[in-house]
Amino acid sequence: MKYFFTLLTMMVSGTAMVNAQQLAAIEATAPVTEEGNATVKGKITTTDGNPAPFVTVSLKGTHKSTMTTEEGTFQLNNVKPGNYVLVVSQVGVESQEKNITIQDKEVIALSISLKETSKQLEAVVVEARKTLNGRPVSIGKLDIDPLDLPQAITIVSAQTLKDQQAQRLSDVIKNVNGVYVGTTRGSTQETFFARGYSFGSNNMFKNGARVNTGVMPEISGLDRVEILKGGAAILYGNVAPGGILNMVTKKPKFNFGGEVNMRVGSYDLYKPSFDVYGPMSKNVAYRVNGTFEKANSFRDDVHSTRYYVNPSFLFKLSERTDLILEGDYLYHDFTPDFGIGSLDNTKLAPAKRNEFFGAPWQYTKTQQATASATIKHQLNENWVINGTASYQNYIRDYKSIERIQWEANGNWKRPLGQNYTNEDYFLAQAFVNGNFKTGILNHKLLAGVDGDYTVANAKQYESGLIYDVINIHTPKAPRRTDEPTLINNGRTKAPVTRFGAYVQDLISLGEKWNLLAGIRWSIQETDPVKGYLFNRAGGKADSTTKTITRTDKAFSPRVGLVFKPIPTTSLFASYSNSFTTNTGTDIYMVPVKPSIIDQFEVGVKNDFFNSRLSVNVTAYRIINHNLAQMAQFDANGNPNSRTDIKELTGETTSDGVEVDIAAHPVTGLNIIAGYSYNNMRYTKTSTLQGSYLTGERLVSSPAHTANGSVFYTFGNGRIKGLKLGATAVYIGDRVAGWNTQYALDKDKKVVPGPERRIPIDGYFTLDLSAGYSWKNISVLGKVSNLTNTLNYNVHENYSVNPIAPRQFVATVAYKF
Repeated sequence: MKYFFTLLTMMVSGTAMVNAQQLAAIEATAPVTEEGNATVKGKITTTDGNPAPFVTVSLKGTHKSTMTTEEGTFQLNNVKPGNYVLVVSQVGVESQEKNITIQDKEVIALSISLKETSKQLEAVVVEARKTLNGRPVSIGKLDIDPLDLPQAITIVSAQTLKDQQAQRLSDVIKNVNGVYVGTTRGSTQETFFARGYSFGSNNMFKNGARVNTGVMPEISGLDRVEILKGGAAILYGNVAPGGILNMVTKKPKFNFGGEVNMRVGSYDLYKPSFDVYGPMSKNVAYRVNGTFEKANSFRDDVHSTRYYVNPSFLFKLSERTDLILEGDYLYHDFTPDFGIGSLDNTKLAPAKRNEFFGAPWQYTKTQQATASATIKHQLNENWVINGTASYQNYIRDYKSIERIQWEANGNWKRPLGQNYTNEDYFLAQAFVNGNFKTGILNHKLLAGVDGDYTVANAKQYESGLIYDVINIHTPKAPRRTDEPTLINNGRTKAPVTRFGAYVQDLISLGEKWNLLAGIRWSIQETDPVKGYLFNRAGGKADSTTKTITRTDKAFSPRVGLVFKPIPTTSLFASYSNSFTTNTGTDIYMVPVKPSIIDQFEVGVKNDFFNSRLSVNVTAYRIINHNLAQMAQFDANGNPNSRTDIKELTGETTSDGVEVDIAAHPVTGLNIIAGYSYNNMRYTKTSTLQGSYLTGERLVSSPAHTANGSVFYTFGNGRIKGLKLGATAVYIGDRVAGWNTQYALDKDKKVVPGPERRIPIDGYFTLDLSAGYSWKNISVLGKVSNLTNTLNYNVHENYSVNPIAPRQFVATVAYKF
């Protein structure tokens, strides 16, 4: 921990120097006062009666400041009796001041109306949200000012998604420092990594509910994407330690509006979309959005067709109760593509960017349907209860030539693969937020329970079949093209049940200190995988497959300390603990216990120049103390040859630093930038046969990543409405394939095994955008990968997919 304390000291010193003038100015106007016991709270609305979210409320001449919630409410605690001026402000909105007098132990409730309508304020809020520290993430479940949260967060707004014409979630991730895209077998889905760890299905959410990552989410239906980096196990249970990603869909509104647009682009991309919202009655609002997309690819014989619809309804059941009913459906039919593959499992195959080595009939068809009900009830002015129930169905039908692994002589025996999955997922959760005092301490409490149940039904097909043999050196030689029939020879059913309960408290320890502490108890039960086999005649075989029941339990604590020397700067340090389940058994046939992971994080968050510039710096260390590895010996002391017999003997460590910058120095100019360094490696292994090399960096984890985005909209003059932008991304050198394992040489000595890693150079891409808006019509065009950079996303050593070359896309939209 010496490294972290040293870095924290450097952060404190640097922040103190940068903020010297700002602190002096504040101290000159803000008297040093004792903590009081009065409270100022209220609600701010627009002229048409709608809530005014994300508006700053402060007491002039003090450090007391907060931001209104999405419901327009605010609360200032620990106010000393006296006469004050309450200031309501927002970037682009005329400030309002109100004189108030506060008595000892008094609770003042105010109602303030802005001069803007909800539609006018919406445009202002879009501009103001560019600050890194201006809005809590809903996935955090607690309305905590980001400056008070001892954790790094990033929000990618709907405006950014629109400006960059994001097509896939990988386009969104370009804006998130330290998170980078990977791939899976056949490029059938997008995988993301953060801080050296993969975002599996446990780390991906939509509206706070886990989603199956086997689909490529639709971006046109999203209001924003939230990323909570680092530990999140206390909130959601079994999640990998890199962080979690939450997609927030567009919600109904009580003012009528919407947009229709048409997007076209290179390789025959056509994508019409619509979004309509408005009131159905005084207490009911709706929203419906959807899209259809059809495209080819820079890869030969690769195609994609998809459509999406997302209806939702908001019911104002009472003044204090809101109910949102929402559903969506996504269908995607596309060509699985294993790219160019690897040669001799140690280097990239010498193939052209566009060369496709699959068959014309191969396909992946995915469907995802979700339905959810979310209720929020204000018990009183201090307590809110939230509840969610959701259902998700995921279907994947896949058939393809797969695993491109060329032999040294260039031959490849094209294997066949087919599978079918139908997964049902049920979720229920409830949590309560409350504000209360104990003596001189103020508390923001979060407590809740959640449970989910997943059952995956799968069809198994014949495996190990070879379609034909081709050679990379004779790409134009005749190939087999007919579609074969694979026999369905089995069925399986795999249920998983999870339950958790948690409590967390944010305690204000005076004007400048906050303590966040909490704990979660989780249990995960994996029932036996039941199944049966068919014989080739189609009847059931006698053999069945069945695994043992495993139950994993763990406590996940979290604690963080925040120090705010001035209202616009916070320094934090935090610790959290999580667990990940392991497959296999120990030498006594008992299921392997979960791996316990410790996470340490320190950082500083700054808002400068009235929040026109935000600079955040975070350092972290993540340690997996008991990594599961193949056991060296069995229960009888004999050498073990089974990969499913494991022991907890390994350790990985991930260290890193992240720098995030956001600025909007003048109206219309928005800048996002970031840099990340990560060192993910094995720090402890058994050094026995089958274990990994100590000190070796894990595959698929670049040391350096960086991102930057600049967009400017002209607001005056003859070119009013013109928008120009650029987005740059850098992914550093990394290694694909497989990490090196210890093996036995001819003398039965343990030595490093054969090299299985594939080095991949770093790369840089640049996108340029230009557009124009006039009244309700807008046109926006983009050239992506302007320099036509060639690089690859690699899954293990057989799915090597080139990144897209230079492409063009344009969107014409009409807003009403």
